[in-house]
Amino acid sequence: MPELPSKSTLRLRDFLPYRLSVLSNTVSGKIANLYDREFGLSIWQWRVMAVLGENAGITATEIGQVTAMDKVAVSRAVSGLIESGHVARKVSPEDGRRSILSLTTKGKGVYDKIVPIALDAERDLVETLSAAEREQLARLMDKLAKTAEPDRPLW
Repeated sequence: MPELPSKSTLRLRDFLPYRLSVLSNTVSGKIANLYDREFGLSIWQWRVMAVLGENAGITATEIGQVTAMDKVAVSRAVSGLIESGHVARKVSPEDGRRSILSLTTKGKGVYDKIVPIALDAERDLVETLSAAEREQLARLMDKLAKTAEPDRPLW
């Protein structure tokens, strides 16, 4: 990345937030094509399923916090996943206003099939980096995440 631009110049190709967004969208889109074709899931639906695969029994609000997805995207993804039978919703016994989400047996089966696909895609991407570069990238991402959101960890 070139040196920092002056305060009056914005070149998108050099603007870190833009570059990170484009890279993220490109990588996510490439992987999403794999599970959309095979399982008919959107990026947002897979993200919800991935979170529920690790954190069963959480709310849509918590999914939004973990993924940084907006409420509308989470709501649409959850609705589609409930309709398709991948996710179940039940009322929280502690607070009747909250809904607890979890993967169904069908959802868990799809999750178990997608995880190796996602991990293979990640492996293909990071194989272009040396071990030292992967470690450095992880450190740099952590550093940027702490700067962007100092009050809570992003991951």
